[in-house]
Amino acid sequence: MLLHDTALIFGRYARQTLRSKFQILFGILMPLLYLLFFGPLLTELPLGRDDVDSWQILVPGLLLQLGLFGASFAGFGLIIDKSTGVVERMRVTPVSRAALLLGRVLRDALLFMFQAVLLVLVAVLMGLRAPLPGVLIGFVFVGLLTVSLASLSYALAMRVSTPQEFGPVINALTMPAMLLSGLMLPMTLGPKWLDVLSHFTPFRYLVDAVRDAYTGSYATGHMLYGALVALGFAAAAVTVGTGVFRKAGA
Repeated sequence: MLLHDTALIFGRYARQTLRSKFQILFGILMPLLYLLFFGPLLTELPLGRDDVDSWQILVPGLLLQLGLFGASFAGFGLIIDKSTGVVERMRVTPVSRAALLLGRVLRDALLFMFQAVLLVLVAVLMGLRAPLPGVLIGFVFVGLLTVSLASLSYALAMRVSTPQEFGPVINALTMPAMLLSGLMLPMTLGPKWLDVLSHFTPFRYLVDAVRDAYTGSYATGHMLYGALVALGFAAAAVTVGTGVFRKAGA
């Protein structure tokens, strides 16, 4: 029943997304701008390892940036659904409350995976060279990050009433996360205290893992820690999100 209901909700929001070409294309705009205008600045800079190309440092960060910002703001759509009565009408149906979250989250994961593929293709045209298994591993991490953050975003959206409440909270959380995770440059290039502080941000472990994957280094501590953090974060976030949906009766 849960799978059936999740497929129904996923189909509804997937069709809604396919009708909105701007959502598909403009969601990838910011990472593309970083790729086009920031990437060339790094080509001659020493980034800590002589055997690593600058694109292998930047592109994994941009992939996770795509998931970080895109999934974190996913809850805006739910706030609109609440204000227009969509959520209220869904309450009277026998659909699983967990499916109302999972269907939306799976739609978001598929959308950002598609955008991640476009980003990597553009990066290849600009000079990225990475092993195919590493690129695929990067997509898996983007998917897990999207599931995690979208679940928490929807949970927050169920707790607030207006976009004016939702937006500042998301901005206050995502900006420090981006700066401390080393999305743009490795944190090892910064001062020691900043590098240590960044280890308290779960996204740091995901960024390090994807960068190792893009260099073909799969059996590393970064990969192990990144996988454990990604899976644990996703499980915890989905648990929190489904709990909020059940309590809210949505």
